[in-house]
Amino acid sequence: MHLGTWGLKMGGLSCLCFPGRRKVNPKDNGVSDEQHDCKPPDAAATPTVQKVDTELLDQSTEKSQTKQESGTNQSQSSPSSDTTIVKKQREFSYQELVTATNNFKIDRYLGEGGFGQVYKGNLKNPNQVVAVKKLNKDGLQGNKEFQVEITMLSLVCHPNIVTLIGYCSESDQHLLVYEFMSLGSLEQHLHEPRPHMKPLDWNTRMKIAVGTAKGLDYLHNHSEPRIIYRDMKSANILLGEGYHPKISDLGLAKFGPLGDKSYVSTRVMGTMGYCAPEYGFTGHLTIKSDTYSFGVVLLELVTGRQALDNTKEGGQYLIEWAKPMLIDKRRYVKLADPRMKGDFVQRSVKKAVEVALMCMDNDQEKRPDMSEVVDALDFVASLSDPGMVEDQNRNHRLIVNLDSSDDENDGLKEEDEDERAKAIAEAKMWGKGYKHEAANTTPL
Repeated sequence: MHLGTWGLKMGGLSCLCFPGRRKVNPKDNGVSDEQHDCKPPDAAATPTVQKVDTELLDQSTEKSQTKQESGTNQSQSSPSSDTTIVKKQREFSYQELVTATNNFKIDRYLGEGGFGQVYKGNLKNPNQVVAVKKLNKDGLQGNKEFQVEITMLSLVCHPNIVTLIGYCSESDQHLLVYEFMSLGSLEQHLHEPRPHMKPLDWNTRMKIAVGTAKGLDYLHNHSEPRIIYRDMKSANILLGEGYHPKISDLGLAKFGPLGDKSYVSTRVMGTMGYCAPEYGFTGHLTIKSDTYSFGVVLLELVTGRQALDNTKEGGQYLIEWAKPMLIDKRRYVKLADPRMKGDFVQRSVKKAVEVALMCMDNDQEKRPDMSEVVDALDFVASLSDPGMVEDQNRNHRLIVNLDSSDDENDGLKEEDEDERAKAIAEAKMWGKGYKHEAANTTPL
């Protein structure tokens, strides 16, 4: 990818990713929407979570058999397992949640999430602070997302994915109960800070980026079946104590394609500004669609700007705003959020921008796997902590030396297109060189 022409290529980025009912041709190397959608629950009956679990186990078995028949190597994509483990969720009564939220009182309101409003609750048995999401009865997709979220969160377990504690379904009342994330969403901190919220410093931003990448890597490479998140955005990254990030709202998630299929054909869903161009144009969903959306979030972390700025006439996409500074690598530092007041290591910012650009490559085949992104961001994060860099072994120091000229002549050295391409190639090698240290380095 030549950065000189990259901006022109990304002009097609303004894909209108409206939540709609668009259908595309499911033929030819794709999987139709009907093959992967969980049936929405009957609004008048309790959702049969056990039945959904059984259906998922069947799909998981089908995928495993397909992999074996095609000779696919699973050693790097998921842990060895013959059985999908499904967590049984607690079923709450509606009255329990009314009591926990003080009848959904306004002072318990946390915000809007996924298909409904979210409230802070206090359970009494056991004593626990939780977040309660109440289904919006007027939502067209609410019932379906309710069922899908229960299903997906019953299948996954990871430190960077929010935990579903239970659910309630009585008559027309549908609610989900999650662990409470005390620091709110990344979107709040970046774009809608409350009076007590201080601007995020660079190290915290990288901690959030690494943790989020790990959660996405788990969904793509270590869950069975593989899961395409489909709704990566700053509003769906929740922060706990110490700014520990967790991915939330899996109501739009889809199972990855089976066998030799390369994508899932589905209607276009998601949020404007985060949608991968090929998905927005064709409805062909792949794990690389998530990678693109993560690149947008990473660029949000660097710049502090929204993925789509609606204050501009017609709206301005973050990538369009950044385009003038992406033509020349020497200008990458100018992208940094001014609220950080320059308190960051410039090389770390530059490398974070490079990782974001690789994730947002217009050619999805050139986007890195999220496991590579995790390794690269681990390295980027280490650059802002000199003590951490000094503790690395010779192999890591060699990687640092390969691009040391960036620090020696920041903003002075002229670079041609070949050198830019070489820099990107080097960036792709970070993970390979750095993973030798991953096991000996304290996780962010």
